[in-house]
Amino acid sequence: MSVTEIQLFQILKAKLGEAEAEQLVSFVQAEVENKREILATKEDIANTKKYILQVKSELSKSIYLVGLIQFLAIVCSVFGIINFMIK
Repeated sequence: MSVTEIQLFQILKAKLGEAEAEQLVSFVQAEVENKREILATKEDIANTKKYILQVKSELSKSIYLVGLIQFLAIVCSVFGIINFMIK
């Protein structure tokens, strides 16, 4: 047990009794360990930010490319219609 757990145990022992205090401190310690496994670390957050920036860059390129292709399709369609009307 760490110092804070010992302090918690001493406070609870005076109020609840030794057995109940030990059980409660063990439960709290187990819950803290479970939460520690679930929580994201600073490294996880940094990796996620890098991934988001990478996806954003790729998405911007894709949007630009699709817009360019649509523009070219519209221009070619207009030329086709004009060519059809002239003949």
